[in-house]
Amino acid sequence: MAAGKLRIICGPTAAGKSALALHLAEMYGAAIISADSRQIYCRFDIGTAKPTQEDCARVTHFGIDVAEPEERFSAARWAAQADEWIGSAGEIDKEPVIVGGTGLYIKALVEPLFSAPKLDAARRSELERELESKSVSDLRRWSKELDPLRAHLGRTQLVRAIETAILAGKRISELHSLENARRETSEPSHSPTYLVVDTGASLGGRIAERVEQMLARGWMDEIEELSRGIAPDAPAWKASGYAVMRKHVEGNLDLSTAKERVIIETRQYAKRQRTWFRHQLLPAAVTHVNPEDSQARAVAREWWERAE
Repeated sequence: MAAGKLRIICGPTAAGKSALALHLAEMYGAAIISADSRQIYCRFDIGTAKPTQEDCARVTHFGIDVAEPEERFSAARWAAQADEWIGSAGEIDKEPVIVGGTGLYIKALVEPLFSAPKLDAARRSELERELESKSVSDLRRWSKELDPLRAHLGRTQLVRAIETAILAGKRISELHSLENARRETSEPSHSPTYLVVDTGASLGGRIAERVEQMLARGWMDEIEELSRGIAPDAPAWKASGYAVMRKHVEGNLDLSTAKERVIIETRQYAKRQRTWFRHQLLPAAVTHVNPEDSQARAVAREWWERAE
């Protein structure tokens, strides 16, 4: 797709991105492309805060329910499909707007990632089971031997670095360097403009409130049904809160403790999202908005119109 200004609404979970995006999409005749690594999975609905049927009737959505729960869905794969969804939005005369909190997806779209080597699925699953029991300190020691430049990263990136080094015989850090060299000589696919949505100090309370709303909507019933047909190691279960609430459904955790753990887990995730967006987005391309501010919609509309 030719380079062009691409609107992206992002920010931490529960901040109010979806409501603001729906308002803008209705006003300007846009289609929403979800950049959420859990909303891609079919049947995991309530706990991922997917748009409702009413939302989808109001505004065209792409990127929802595009993978089975057992599938691995990489950022590179999402970015490739997002390019197709951007084209599909244009075919129905709608402006695309990317909406979501999965920073790696967004980065893969505007700044393509390196082509990761394909890993044998069975061997990778076996290795993952072994690494699950390791502490972050242990993983760092492994990474210092296998891919030292990745040893400072978080658990997920450490596991990926170790898997790639062991199963593919290649270092992710070296693959990144090669890809960066290629990228410097090529044109970017998209020129992004970001609306970063964040409520500040009130986010913790919003997260707790949303957990209660999910439970009221039948989250436990959804998890009970999913547990009957989906393997416990399916990637979709990694969505915030699902593994903890599954323990409650299975009778291994009381509801009060489960709720508290989900709230803490989600707040920690939101903190990581904030850090990522603060450090990864070009400041000149960013407009900040607090959806609880009385002028929030006016700020959002001004941001939208500047990208025309």
